[in-house]
Amino acid sequence: MPKRKLLQIGNITSRMSDRLSGNFDIIEYFKIQNKEKMISRNAKEIVCVLTDGHWGVPDNLMERLPNLEIVSSYGVGYDEIDADFAASKKILVTHTPDVLNDEVADTAIMLWLAVYRQLIPADRWARQGNWEKEGSFPLSRSVQNQKVGILGLGRIGETIARRVKAFEAEIHYHSRSQKNNNYHFHDSPKKLAENVDVLFVITPGGNATRNLVDESVLEALGKSGTLINVSRGSVVDERALVDALQKGTLGAAGLDVFEKEPFIPIELKNMTNVVLTPHIGSATAQTREAMGDLTCDNLLSYFKSGKVFTPVPECSKLNI
Repeated sequence: MPKRKLLQIGNITSRMSDRLSGNFDIIEYFKIQNKEKMISRNAKEIVCVLTDGHWGVPDNLMERLPNLEIVSSYGVGYDEIDADFAASKKILVTHTPDVLNDEVADTAIMLWLAVYRQLIPADRWARQGNWEKEGSFPLSRSVQNQKVGILGLGRIGETIARRVKAFEAEIHYHSRSQKNNNYHFHDSPKKLAENVDVLFVITPGGNATRNLVDESVLEALGKSGTLINVSRGSVVDERALVDALQKGTLGAAGLDVFEKEPFIPIELKNMTNVVLTPHIGSATAQTREAMGDLTCDNLLSYFKSGKVFTPVPECSKLNI
């Protein structure tokens, strides 16, 4: 029996390649010089796509692959995949939630601690000999007993909430709907920001949340407030963020995601009250292996049973 043709968009690990190569004829999209010729030749035979949250499904490929059945995405975010269109065409889209909740939450906490306790400047102070020459490093800020805001109380947001309880935090949140918990709910991002010391942003990306954290939210967070973003760069108005930090209307920021990755505004790079990481939220060997396994499991399960483990919500009705 001939192997099914799988279009691979982006890179995969050797472990994933080993698992899939026995069942699929893998076409690596970005290694094809003449993509148009390849698509015209293989369009009817490509039945599955493997991609990630960064690349999604570009170049209107879902419309150009008439027999596409499933898109398996490596990552929890899928804003670069038109899931509504896929569902309308009965194309099942999957992603990899839950397996990265702890890692992304830990990254958020790491950024918060690094900002409040001045980790990067303190490291520089020690390395450059300032301790010997100038004495003790200036006092930093305690993370204890803070009012913590979580913008997007989904799986990862809930995990962050559990983490910050260890710091005796008072937890506030804004989400699409009010949850049944003991946290303080606010009906807008601005009202949330007005009531907290630090704001963790962990919403999905996409048009619905683009620039959700705008100038008014940053102003509400205030000159002593801190913004932590581990969601998508598009959720925060990056120009407004730079302006707020430069003017001092926002106190500090810890950022793992940016509007035009991998490019980071030079202004942010030059700020000492900002901690920057290169989108490493889930980037541990253990978590990436679990994500890769789930990506493959979804594909293999679909062609074995017609069902997947983790469909995106828009496609959940197809998984029956």
